[in-house]
Amino acid sequence: MKKNKKRQKRAGGALTGLIISAFAENPFRAYNYKQIASQLGIKDKASRHMVMTIMNELVTAGELTEVKPGKFILNPALLQKLANKTKYITGVVDMKSTGKAYITSDEGGDDIFIASNNVGHALHNDHVKVFIFPKRGGHKPEGQIVEVLERRKDTYVGILQLDKNFGFVVTDSKVMPYDIFIPKSQVNNAQNGQKVIAKITEWPEQSKNPFGEIAQVLGEPGDNDVEMQSILAEYNFPLSFPKNVEDAAAKINTAIPSSEIKKRRDFRDTWTITIDPYDAKDFDDALSLKKLDDEHWEVGIHIADVSHYVKSGTPLDQEAYKRATSIYLVDRVIPMLPEKLSNNVCSLRPDEEKLTFSAVFKMNNSGEVLDQWFGKTVIRSSRRFTYQEAQAIIETEQGEFVAEVLTLNKLAVKLREKRFANGSINFNSV
Repeated sequence: MKKNKKRQKRAGGALTGLIISAFAENPFRAYNYKQIASQLGIKDKASRHMVMTIMNELVTAGELTEVKPGKFILNPALLQKLANKTKYITGVVDMKSTGKAYITSDEGGDDIFIASNNVGHALHNDHVKVFIFPKRGGHKPEGQIVEVLERRKDTYVGILQLDKNFGFVVTDSKVMPYDIFIPKSQVNNAQNGQKVIAKITEWPEQSKNPFGEIAQVLGEPGDNDVEMQSILAEYNFPLSFPKNVEDAAAKINTAIPSSEIKKRRDFRDTWTITIDPYDAKDFDDALSLKKLDDEHWEVGIHIADVSHYVKSGTPLDQEAYKRATSIYLVDRVIPMLPEKLSNNVCSLRPDEEKLTFSAVFKMNNSGEVLDQWFGKTVIRSSRRFTYQEAQAIIETEQGEFVAEVLTLNKLAVKLREKRFANGSINFNSV
């Protein structure tokens, strides 16, 4: 009889450890005794009753806390002790459309799997703190998001669905698994079915959905302009420039003083062209050609000297840094710089003096580079070509400036042949 009691005590002690471990695997979720028994694979009635008994004992011992009738979580003090044996990491959320997520750890290593019920109020690309569950053999790392350290995105594009006293924005994003609840007071005159930009303003603890407001009405779904604006807004591309940036651009002096020209190598009398798409507005690079003798050529590659007008640390510089590049869509361009700069001052338009930075090469008829020079220049473009116009001259050997265009093409072919001979790969071939 005594041996049986000892065996039961040992079994109870082992089961207590298993129960605590089961809670520790998901320490922020409440369980009842049936759920814990199921996790441990316990099916017989006597053992399930023992689980219930031990859980009640753990409550008495202060190791479990009953958060609602029959539902328990680990006591925060015990959780802290366990935390010293486990690990918290920080990382970035990679959300899936199903609501589950993976965490790319700031420390590197394997991604951490987060089940949908452990994501909390985190969203795609948020920077978060994650509790790592004790690792089970053969299983990938798993955890629970315990804190959103930085909300990386709070505006979403979607279609507004209005009810009498509230609305929801059904988002376009494939990595946003929640609709955004819009109180009636935050609809801001938007109409049912319109494409809108919703801004998340809060997310109550017990709410499944974030709360928000209509920040902007884009228009009717399906309209080309609305859909283009939707793409830009969804990926946080700016639709306009801040006023201080526009004001700074407006103050730029477009006149080029003679003192500045004297500091630069002068290509204004050298034959120079631009070649761009037919609908381009910003011509930011140019080619020049000068015959030195029957065997040698001077070829210049010129780009607009934006740094002359955009000084480091200014509003224009800061805005360009944030944008990083111009964005080209099918029917429009979102420029890195305000239009006065991108389409005017820094666009190498024909018959206008422009400040540039250049790479200048001395080449022979075989395409060998014999000398090179890099520096600040001033140019005046002789002609603006489209790609189609330049290609037509190459193919027909007819047209304006045919000799110059064919010479540039001949040198380009020689350079390309040398590049492939040296191991270059053409990834566009079929």
